[in-house]
Amino acid sequence: MKKNSFLALSMVLVLSLFIAACGGGDNGSGGEGGSEDPKFLSMLTGGTSGTYYPLGGAMAKIIGEKTDIQTDAVSSNASADNVIALSEGDAELAFVQTDVMANAVEGTNAFEGKAVDNVLALGSLYPETVQIVTKADSGISSVEDLKGKTVSVGAPGSGTYINAQQILEVHGMTMDDINAQNLDFGESTGGIQDGNIDAAFITSGTPTGAVEGLSASTSVSIVPIAQDKIDELVEKYPYYAADTIEAGTYNMENEVTTVAVLAMLAVSADLSEDLVYEITKAIYENTGEIAHAKGEFITLETATDGIGIDFHPGAEKYFKEEGIID
Repeated sequence: MKKNSFLALSMVLVLSLFIAACGGGDNGSGGEGGSEDPKFLSMLTGGTSGTYYPLGGAMAKIIGEKTDIQTDAVSSNASADNVIALSEGDAELAFVQTDVMANAVEGTNAFEGKAVDNVLALGSLYPETVQIVTKADSGISSVEDLKGKTVSVGAPGSGTYINAQQILEVHGMTMDDINAQNLDFGESTGGIQDGNIDAAFITSGTPTGAVEGLSASTSVSIVPIAQDKIDELVEKYPYYAADTIEAGTYNMENEVTTVAVLAMLAVSADLSEDLVYEITKAIYENTGEIAHAKGEFITLETATDGIGIDFHPGAEKYFKEEGIID
């Protein structure tokens, strides 16, 4: 009797393996080319002192809980590097600035001659404010005052670097007019505090942790951008929008006029429609659970704002169901 039971069990196991080998488990959930979706998801964010990393951690937790796929937020050099990593298959999701993503698809700026065609949009998140940070007593009160100064502009090819380049451009300046330093947000604010640099371009949601840390021990000023220069910048680069940093931010007495781009989530084109649909649904139906101040800016109603590239079919399906796109 025991022998017969063993034989029966063996036959069931063999039959199961045969069905799996013949593709009996294929329900169309794989990515392009029929490949299966990953068992784990990597979400590239940014430096640990910026907004992307902690926000990414909060969002990864929600994605993991709602899809039952472990999702890990990974620190990185942010936008440009994130797009390249996605295109090379080193991650599945990534935070990216909308302007950098547009450059990648168009093959411009940091992506000159190497356009990316296998990264798609999942959805936009919140405004990323261009903050030109300095000490209140630095004597720098306009962009023109940066001339000849030591200024952090972020890593070459990063979103922050491109923002700095374009803002200098509309003020009749180039990187050659400043002593440009390629520092991350934490290094930038540390350099300002130590007196090693005079100012820093920081493109991030406000308040930014690194700048808040600086303002706890040093009187901080954000250099304003004049309205005519904002208009010129928006006309030339439509992915910018006018923005205001409210009084009280970083203990500042007055509000500051500047510009912003949008943060977005980009996704590998290799992920299946079903999986990306579930990820998109998880994010935009659970924004109230995002344990980060920027969660309040992430809404279904604004999920398609500023996106200049194609949506992943899974995200597109969800947004159509919700009436956000036609």
